[in-house]
Amino acid sequence: MLVSPSGPTRPELVARGIELLTGWGLRPVVAPNAYARHGYLAGTDDLRAADLNTAFADPEVRGIVCTRGGYGAQRVVDAIDMTLVRRDPKVVAGFSDITALQLALWRGARLASVHGPGAAWRDERTSLRSAESLHAALMTTEPVTVAADPTEETFGVRVPGRARGTLLGGNLCLLVASLGTRDMPDLTGAVLLLEDVQEPPYKVDRMLTQLRRSGALDGVAGVAVGQFTGCADGWDTTVVDVLTDRLGDLGIPVLGGLPIGHGPHQLTVPVGTPATLDTDHGTLTVTPAVH
Repeated sequence: MLVSPSGPTRPELVARGIELLTGWGLRPVVAPNAYARHGYLAGTDDLRAADLNTAFADPEVRGIVCTRGGYGAQRVVDAIDMTLVRRDPKVVAGFSDITALQLALWRGARLASVHGPGAAWRDERTSLRSAESLHAALMTTEPVTVAADPTEETFGVRVPGRARGTLLGGNLCLLVASLGTRDMPDLTGAVLLLEDVQEPPYKVDRMLTQLRRSGALDGVAGVAVGQFTGCADGWDTTVVDVLTDRLGDLGIPVLGGLPIGHGPHQLTVPVGTPATLDTDHGTLTVTPAVH
């Protein structure tokens, strides 16, 4: 089932996603309110929450693919019936604002999910490689390995070492927005995934500093740094400078250059499952979210 827990989506982009999913042998069903609009939201909170609960309650639905991010998931996560989620777990795919939904599902049901492109598919950004990566994470039980890419802006962010732990996190902005809520996960022993888009370096600095000051990073085993897309302003300090400064002295392995996030050729990884971060080999390997 295709749902829109956050911002309004464009039917023509979802049509491309439906074509892709159908080609994999899946039977995409558009949720009743997936194309609703209410300002910057994909319908009212009640409608968006209803679609999520409908998807979790329907035994015919084996997976949930969010159409896009935007904003709004945090407004509806408290209305999700976690009894339904625990009774019939199903994989949930999405990223960006969907990080808020994935954190809530992890808190309420320990549900592993998939950080990857939504059903509102853009061929110019999500290439064949992106489609193959999403397919592998959704429809196979093989571990997912993502290698650091020298062409990625964050490739130079690296602290040597090897870390193992549950991969948690996703969008930095949404992770920080979860501080002080019951959805903020305990990151002790976790490998933390971070990515973001259109946040200037000083805002990235502010968010990472807030995570540090709150104590959220005290027990983290390692940090997997994805794409920080369009994160530039007029100052000389770059987002790579900020990431190196704010993560480099934590005394844990840090691996940048992972093509996970809002940039071109975005790859998919499970979240909420055991992972290994290996800076010597430049890889993040994650166990599957599906069985």
